[in-house]
Amino acid sequence: MELVINGLSKTYGNGVKALDNVSLTIPTGMFGLLGPNGAGKSTLMRILATLQEADAGTAMLGDINVLKDKEAVRKVLGYLPQEFGVYPRVSAYQMLDHIALLKGVTKGSERKDLVEALLQKVNLWEHRKRRIAGFSGGMKQRFGIAQSLIGEPKLIIVDEPTAGLDPGERNRFYNLLTEIGENVVVILSTHIVQDVQELCKNMAIINKGQLLFAGAPNDALSSIDGKVWEKTIVKEELERYSNTHHVISNKLVAGRPVIHVLADAPPEEGFVKTAPTLEDVFFSTITATTPVLA
Repeated sequence: MELVINGLSKTYGNGVKALDNVSLTIPTGMFGLLGPNGAGKSTLMRILATLQEADAGTAMLGDINVLKDKEAVRKVLGYLPQEFGVYPRVSAYQMLDHIALLKGVTKGSERKDLVEALLQKVNLWEHRKRRIAGFSGGMKQRFGIAQSLIGEPKLIIVDEPTAGLDPGERNRFYNLLTEIGENVVVILSTHIVQDVQELCKNMAIINKGQLLFAGAPNDALSSIDGKVWEKTIVKEELERYSNTHHVISNKLVAGRPVIHVLADAPPEEGFVKTAPTLEDVFFSTITATTPVLA
């Protein structure tokens, strides 16, 4: 099963072009969609989740026309948006049982087995009687994954899933997504480079509605291998370096900026060649000469 997107475009009424002729082939497994806030990621996710109309283009999930046969898509879709609402007084078990009923699991014994299995899968069985409103951020996200798995989906869309999670919850969420991604198409939309680096075999970078890169993370790293140079400077020098070099990122270490510069040869004395990271790929792809604060 793969998702094939061709020439997808969307322009809002205010003239903002959220998607500009985007074409992607997304295979089974974890696929990372990277981009800064406002890049067009959420628009793409909403279109694929049948929540928004595209202006042009096509999207096929196997033999299902995503843009035209919305009911067929919804039967095989699991969707976890960045924020999702729950009934504040309902327990995790009750809510999951209700969602399963809405998704067509009408037989009581079958629904009971399904709900119990999903709560076990996402490690929420001990909390099944608790109100979801009292869950931590990570627990809510794991519940969101549980509801997205009802109906044995073939496509799962996860939009900015780890924002606000502590490291422990984030790791548990990573493990769960990796397990799910073994058998279905999972699109992970995020601006957090680490999410993609740790989870995804394939990725794309999108910015201002345009697709800038599509391929394996290792291929992305190879594209700038040997071209990333690092130097620790004083704050007063940052503007000069930004004006004279292709500074792709800078971050403070012990109070001093450490800059990464993209160049084919040593930019000047004091620079040290450093192994590229996916963060370097991301920043060098979405920026030209404007420095990005990390």
